[in-house]
Amino acid sequence: MNVFDALSQRTSVNYFDTERAISTAEVLELLDYAQHAPTAFNIQHTRYLVVTDQAAKETLKDIAYGQQKVADAPVVILVLADEQGHERMPDIAQRGVDAGIYNEGVRDYFVSAVNGAYGDNKAAAHDEALRSASMATMNLMTAAAGKGMATGPMIGFDTAKAKEVFNIAERYSVAMMVTLGYAKDGNWPRKPRLAASEVTVLDGRPGKLHDLSN
Repeated sequence: MNVFDALSQRTSVNYFDTERAISTAEVLELLDYAQHAPTAFNIQHTRYLVVTDQAAKETLKDIAYGQQKVADAPVVILVLADEQGHERMPDIAQRGVDAGIYNEGVRDYFVSAVNGAYGDNKAAAHDEALRSASMATMNLMTAAAGKGMATGPMIGFDTAKAKEVFNIAERYSVAMMVTLGYAKDGNWPRKPRLAASEVTVLDGRPGKLHDLSN
């Protein structure tokens, strides 16, 4: 499936084929595609907790208020946003030097800029990490659709309980849960979307009232 078909045909699935497995290699391939999502300064805040054990999925099902798809999907991914991801910037920036993309001066600028933007600003660090995790999740779901797989992004669960039960460190926010597998019969087709012409102002200018509520 090409990327345009994947974007237009992807839908959130509630019913998964419990007989079709997803291999570790397939999961890692999808997460590699997720990692290509844009992220400020290339910080790459997103982390992934992959759950495949059936008992662990049943525990997640309880945390998700009994939603059966969490137990039925062969893979459930907790997408985590590392609010201290900027602390790894020296290593990340050095990789750009090693790859010949920029020099040491640019590396040092990136490290300094990141420390200035997020080092003492927890709110900014939190927001940036969630933005990165959200974009990575979209990449993950689009890649899965391209492979003929199905996903269900979820925020309907107790994030605090998930962190407690799965012993997730404080530095991570749980951005969302994604169920992953193959769809079975019974799912709704993709629901209608508002057209771009309904939600877009094409001539934005300073001082002009831009009310997109209708």
